[in-house]
Amino acid sequence: MSEQPQQEQLQLEAAIEPLLVKVEEAARILCLSRSTIYELMDAGELPSVRHGAARRIPVAALRAWVARRTAPAATP
Repeated sequence: MSEQPQQEQLQLEAAIEPLLVKVEEAARILCLSRSTIYELMDAGELPSVRHGAARRIPVAALRAWVARRTAPAATP
Protein backbone atom coordinates (compact mmCIF):
# COMPACT_ATOMS: atom_id res chain seq x y z
CA MET A 1 0.00 0.00 0.00
CA SER A 2 1.23 3.46 -0.86
CA GLU A 3 1.55 6.11 1.85
CA GLN A 4 1.37 8.94 -0.71
CA PRO A 5 -2.40 9.59 -0.40
CA GLN A 6 -2.09 9.66 3.40
CA GLN A 7 0.77 12.15 3.25
CA GLU A 8 -1.16 14.37 0.83
CA GLN A 9 -4.16 14.32 3.17
CA LEU A 10 -1.99 15.30 6.15
CA GLN A 11 -0.44 18.17 4.16
CA LEU A 12 -3.88 19.38 3.12
CA GLU A 13 -5.14 19.30 6.71
CA ALA A 14 -2.06 21.20 7.89
CA ALA A 15 -2.63 23.86 5.21
CA ILE A 16 -6.22 24.54 6.30
CA GLU A 17 -6.32 27.26 8.93
CA PRO A 18 -8.94 26.73 11.64
CA LEU A 19 -11.77 29.24 11.86
CA LEU A 20 -12.02 29.01 15.65
CA VAL A 21 -9.41 28.37 18.33
CA LYS A 22 -9.54 27.49 22.02
CA VAL A 23 -8.74 30.11 24.64
CA GLU A 24 -5.41 28.41 25.32
CA GLU A 25 -4.52 28.50 21.62
CA ALA A 26 -5.49 32.18 21.36
CA ALA A 27 -3.28 32.94 24.35
CA ARG A 28 -0.37 31.14 22.71
CA ILE A 29 -0.93 32.86 19.35
CA LEU A 30 -1.02 36.32 20.95
CA CYS A 31 1.65 35.54 23.57
CA LEU A 32 -0.78 36.51 26.33
CA SER A 33 -2.07 34.65 29.38
CA ARG A 34 -5.34 32.75 29.44
CA SER A 35 -6.69 35.17 32.04
CA THR A 36 -5.89 38.13 29.76
CA ILE A 37 -7.79 36.44 26.92
CA TYR A 38 -10.80 35.94 29.22
CA GLU A 39 -10.56 39.59 30.30
CA LEU A 40 -10.52 40.73 26.67
CA MET A 41 -13.56 38.57 25.90
CA ASP A 42 -15.43 39.80 28.99
CA ALA A 43 -14.67 43.43 28.04
CA GLY A 44 -16.02 42.83 24.53
CA GLU A 45 -12.65 43.53 22.92
CA LEU A 46 -12.30 39.99 21.65
CA PRO A 47 -15.44 38.27 20.39
CA SER A 48 -16.01 34.61 21.09
CA VAL A 49 -18.39 31.83 20.16
CA ARG A 50 -20.01 29.67 22.82
CA HIS A 51 -20.87 26.03 22.32
CA GLY A 52 -22.19 24.77 25.62
CA ALA A 53 -19.58 25.68 28.22
CA ALA A 54 -16.80 25.90 25.64
CA ARG A 55 -15.65 29.23 24.25
CA ARG A 56 -13.90 29.53 20.93
CA ILE A 57 -12.35 32.62 19.40
CA PRO A 58 -12.47 33.32 15.66
CA VAL A 59 -8.99 33.52 14.14
CA ALA A 60 -10.22 36.56 12.19
CA ALA A 61 -10.98 38.27 15.52
CA LEU A 62 -7.41 37.64 16.69
CA ARG A 63 -6.07 39.21 13.49
CA ALA A 64 -8.43 42.18 13.83
CA TRP A 65 -7.44 42.70 17.48
CA VAL A 66 -3.76 42.82 16.53
CA ALA A 67 -4.49 45.16 13.61
CA ARG A 68 -6.33 47.58 15.93
CA ARG A 69 -3.39 47.54 18.36
CA THR A 70 -0.78 48.12 15.67
CA ALA A 71 -2.60 50.73 13.59
CA PRO A 72 -0.98 54.17 13.79
CA ALA A 73 -2.80 56.59 16.06
CA ALA A 74 -4.95 59.12 14.25
CA THR A 75 -3.80 62.70 14.71
CA PRO A 76 -6.38 65.50 14.83
